[in-house]
Amino acid sequence: MTLIRILIADDHLIVREGLRLILETAEGLEVVGEASDGAECLRLLPDLAPDVVLMDLQMPGMDGITAIEHIRREYPEIAIVILTTFNEDKLMLRGLQAGARGYLLKDTDRQTLLDTISAAARGETMLKPEILSRVLASRQASIALAPMTQSANLTERELEVLQAVALGERNKEIAYKLGISERTVKAYLTSIYNKFGVDSRAAAVAIATQYGLLL
Repeated sequence: MTLIRILIADDHLIVREGLRLILETAEGLEVVGEASDGAECLRLLPDLAPDVVLMDLQMPGMDGITAIEHIRREYPEIAIVILTTFNEDKLMLRGLQAGARGYLLKDTDRQTLLDTISAAARGETMLKPEILSRVLASRQASIALAPMTQSANLTERELEVLQAVALGERNKEIAYKLGISERTVKAYLTSIYNKFGVDSRAAAVAIATQYGLLL
């Protein structure tokens, strides 16, 4: 069985130690390193070659969002999962739009942590729209969104696909539910990405949530 190699980036030692303890006791996962900020994370990537980076957003020095942007440009094959708390809502959305494939709340349970990492390593996401809605609720009125352009409007079928993605369903499951082929599902996803100007499921779900398409 191929191990999922994980790099933890968080400025709190106790968080890193806690995550390492959880991950090292799970089958199929290997913690290959730790970083205390975004810059250190970037320095470690070439040598450690992780499959997944668990990335805190608020760190001294280089913050998580800046690090995510660098990773997406320089190491697009590496999956990024954000570590966040409820009071980091805007940063979380920025991180998803920057290219992270998913996110975790720091008080998440062990199984959700493991499932989210595994999904990210497969190129999937476990974002839940109801959690995104809760995060956005307190600031929804103050978020100034530019009008959605005509090219960014989703068709009814694209919206159905995106809603299924937001629920964590795989392409095979979406295809079965909608009565279409997996190839067609991928084509719809490509169209959605192009309309939103993103390249990941997580970013597409984040933008759709901002515009109220998944509420």
